[in-house]
Amino acid sequence: MSAIPSVNLEEFLSGDEAKKQKFINEIGAAFEDIGFVALSGHFLSEALVANLYDEIKKFFALPQQTKDKYEIAGIGGQRGYTSFGKEHAKGRKEGDLKEFWHFGQYVEDDPKLDSEYPDNVTVEELPDFNKVGKETFKMLEKTAKYVLRALALHLDLEENYFDEYIKNGNSILRPIHYPPITEAPKNAVRAAAHGDINLITLLMGAHGKGLQVKNHKDEWVDAIARPDQLMINVGDMLSRLTNDKLKSTIHQVVNPPKELWGTSRYSIPFFMHPISEMPLNCLENCVDTAHPKQFDDITAGEFLNERLIELGLIKK
Repeated sequence: MSAIPSVNLEEFLSGDEAKKQKFINEIGAAFEDIGFVALSGHFLSEALVANLYDEIKKFFALPQQTKDKYEIAGIGGQRGYTSFGKEHAKGRKEGDLKEFWHFGQYVEDDPKLDSEYPDNVTVEELPDFNKVGKETFKMLEKTAKYVLRALALHLDLEENYFDEYIKNGNSILRPIHYPPITEAPKNAVRAAAHGDINLITLLMGAHGKGLQVKNHKDEWVDAIARPDQLMINVGDMLSRLTNDKLKSTIHQVVNPPKELWGTSRYSIPFFMHPISEMPLNCLENCVDTAHPKQFDDITAGEFLNERLIELGLIKK
């Protein structure tokens, strides 16, 4: 039995009110408890997942000199390539043992946001890389929209509460490569213990064990989903908005046992961000005498900027 509850989005989309409410209750309870669920019934096809993994493996296998030309200065790693060891967890000095790529939002009908967001970066050597990345981005964004609609109902909000904030949101699709480990790391792990910045994160089935979640007893438990499931967790923005009613859980990616050091690990999280103007002020119906307000008022854009500085991706 996995420590992570499983839910099926098809129940929410079924048109059957009882099934819809069952999904709302189950995902709400999971996010109030451990902050993670394994979700089936999403909009990603097996073929699309296989194609994306194929493309990202080809990209990370390119010569370092080729990859380096896609590392764009001055944008805090928001688009294109980020080389090995550049990012570290909040409060850590050691860089994580990973390299990654960022696909960002494909803005529709909003010239202002189109000019604010950096352009996506095209990989000349791989003709299908950007096409497959864009299609995956769209399907994960669509899945996230319905998950947030369920959470809005769980929080006694109007079902479409989040829709205006996530349309053209500053979301990121991040294919990650954790290369083989060649020598004993000094205090570094593949991804140090952290909470995510955003509203929710959707993780496509990671190839290889390693993701761990901290439960209420301060124990690390393995987070393993079936190949057809997405692992979805609450981010710090949603935790702030709900006055910590929905839990942003600390998680990490640990190094494999020594006999597996020679293997790569690939992982593809989708970080669902709202537009920068979204207020993250604690919802009134999540604050009462038993649950006093825990967080100062802030916008999503201000909060993201603070965290990117803490992560070492942008300078003050």
